[in-house]
Amino acid sequence: MNGHSERHRAPDDRADDGRQAVLTTHPVAAPETIGFLLAPRFSMLAFTCAVEPLRVANRLAQRELYQWQTVSIEGRPVVASNRMSVVADRSIRETVDYTRVVVCAGFEPESLYEERITRWLRQLGRAGVALGAIDTGSFVLAHAGMLEGYRATTHWESLEGLRSQFPKIAIAPDLFVVDRNRFTCAGGTAALDLMLHVVRLRHGHRLAAAVAEQFIYTRMREPREHQRMTSGERQGLTDPALARVVEAMEANLEEPLPIRALCAIAGVGVRRCERGFRRQLRLSPRRHYLNLRLQRARTFLQYTSLPVLDAAVACGFRNLAHFSRAYKRWAGVPPSADRGQIHQGVRPILS
Repeated sequence: MNGHSERHRAPDDRADDGRQAVLTTHPVAAPETIGFLLAPRFSMLAFTCAVEPLRVANRLAQRELYQWQTVSIEGRPVVASNRMSVVADRSIRETVDYTRVVVCAGFEPESLYEERITRWLRQLGRAGVALGAIDTGSFVLAHAGMLEGYRATTHWESLEGLRSQFPKIAIAPDLFVVDRNRFTCAGGTAALDLMLHVVRLRHGHRLAAAVAEQFIYTRMREPREHQRMTSGERQGLTDPALARVVEAMEANLEEPLPIRALCAIAGVGVRRCERGFRRQLRLSPRRHYLNLRLQRARTFLQYTSLPVLDAAVACGFRNLAHFSRAYKRWAGVPPSADRGQIHQGVRPILS
């Protein structure tokens, strides 16, 4: 899989659905050249969602609006998290006149915490190149000092980790964030929304909408839209009152509240809450609350270098022994062992 711009089409070429290709009305002197720096075990879905809008924009515009190249540290192929290998067009040592560079990461953003990557990104920043990140690529830009004083986002699982490690960055839970010459997104399909936004800013709404339609994408999402479903949707809750209880739980993970206090916030009786949780989730409210805190702890173990005790405290546990016992019952392994498995890409879904 090697990223390159497509050839120009003849004026009478048509889109796949038989309609005349859409032409841009914005004058463009030269195509944008975008570099995608790939971290080991990057997200293939997010990378593809970022590249494909550029390809389709070129085809619909009937001219080369975008060129793109894949970049790795040494110019060697990079293996994605799905174990597919992507050929790199360039190494970071080669000089290319990029207009944008996007860091694509996934499970191992720290694999790019290298001095030569930091120097390269800072050099690009000084040259006025717009710097972006997909998924946990935000950690790489942040580690290089390229997001200080900017708004930024990352995947919802790693938001707290980014916030705790880099307090000088204004972290937002948005789908994607564009702040001056920095742009970051949550990963997954949010990379498609980000690139549609990039196309729309430079080449107009009609072209961006036409690109979206090629992907059977019925609505271009806005930057500040939520990354996640509502609490009720995620849990399959049909009772709005129970969904409000879960929302109150999620808002109070560091300083856990008694179930009675959570029910008061949600405006529901304790007995109704207990019955509803057991009927719809097959567990007690107390157990669900504990699971949420343990899930948060797992994100700290995965995306930060916090000591286990600090991760425990950040999720409302004041006793390391109690945390370790609860974590082992939940995950099947102690926190320290799970941290090692997580970094190998083992991420079971636990309730």
